[in-house]
Amino acid sequence: MNRRTAEVERYTLETQIRVQIDLDGTGKGKLRSGVPFLDHMLDQVARHGCMDLEVEAKGDLHIDAHHTVEDVGITLGQALGKALGDKRGIHRYGHAYVPLDEALSRVVIDFSGRPGLFYEVDFPRDRIGDFEVDLFVEFFRGFVNHAQATLHIDNLKGQNAHHVAETIFKAFGRAVRAAVERDARAAGVLPSTKGLL
Repeated sequence: MNRRTAEVERYTLETQIRVQIDLDGTGKGKLRSGVPFLDHMLDQVARHGCMDLEVEAKGDLHIDAHHTVEDVGITLGQALGKALGDKRGIHRYGHAYVPLDEALSRVVIDFSGRPGLFYEVDFPRDRIGDFEVDLFVEFFRGFVNHAQATLHIDNLKGQNAHHVAETIFKAFGRAVRAAVERDARAAGVLPSTKGLL
């Protein structure tokens, strides 16, 4: 069976990004975005999504991390969409609940061909170390717009901002994994009654 892989490079005046993905990998991450906390979160996506993920980014971090975080989301969405191809034979939908101590988050994804982000997360503080938590929504917005996916992210409880972030990214990885897994009962079948995704 063919491995579902892709490599995408995206260069702008603000960022230079390369993402390589193997949806049929084992959870290995090689992450050099220049934003350490983003790398930590992407490592959760790779590990819990059971995908091999390589991200290399250079951005205008002398200004702030906004463009880098957003553009990594965009490029990851492009790479994942490319690796999925025509989406035949996948489950299409995935969801996960993930706890970490007091924190609990739910992520639901549909590789519908229609981008949409529904993000209900109230972090208990504005920063985790040097990382501005407002950037997470920019990352996921970039992802859905370019992966052509509908994504619901809900933090159900949590008092520690680091725990909240980890539950979101771990659940995102697990939801993506469930959605892109091959469906043995529908091999080669497009998971839509419309005949198009």
